[in-house]
Parts: sequence; C-alpha cells; structure tokens
Amino acid sequence: QVQLVESGGGLVQPGESLRLSCAASGSIFSINAVGWYRQAPGKQRELVAAITNSGVTNYADSVKGRFTISGDNAKKTVNLQMNSLKPEDTAVYYCNLFGRARSYDTLSDYWGQGTQVTVSS
Repeated sequence: QVQLVESGGGLVQPGESLRLSCAASGSIFSINAVGWYRQAPGKQRELVAAITNSGVTNYADSVKGRFTISGDNAKKTVNLQMNSLKPEDTAVYYCNLFGRARSYDTLSDYWGQGTQVTVSS
C-alpha cells in the first residue's frame, strides 16, 4: 500500500513563506507524477502544482511565480515552496501520487492525509 505523509503546514502572516514536504513509502512500483492539491472550506479540491517523472511542472495560475514544486524520485519525496503567501492560499494541502503500487495495478491516485495552511494577520 502506498503511504504519503505531509509535513510543514502552519499559520503564517501574509507575505511570509512555508515549505511543505511529502514522503512516499510502501509498495510503489512506478510514479508518473506527484503533486499538491488544496481544498478550502466550501470549495472543491484543486490542483496547486504537479511534476511528472520527466520533470515537467504544472502550476495553477493563482500560484505561478510564488510557488515552486520539486521532487526527488530516488528519495520519493516532493516539496512545495510557497512564497508571498496570501489569505486566499488558506486551505488543507494534500500530497498526491499518480502511479502504480504494483506492476499489475492500474494507474491510480494516492493521497496523503492533508496538512493545514493558514495565512492570516
């Protein structure tokens, strides 16, 4: 079973920075992409940033220029550096892995438990 553990959330003031980390463990046969999603109260979960196994990145328009995603396939970790945080970035952030746990599995999404990020003065 794939396990994803996030860390690094917290309470910060507008303009400050946070770095989220996610470590994957368990049975992982292959990883197509890893990323971060977020869900604010009353809203749908949305993609924040993702990176493929070939290093191609994708960012939500709202975070371009402020957030940077990086991954280490060997260590099975993915980080999200968040700068110039705004109150509208407040949400629960979820780590996502898109891949296969075993060679015969279909491609699936795996999720962490989420970490709260609150941006408030």
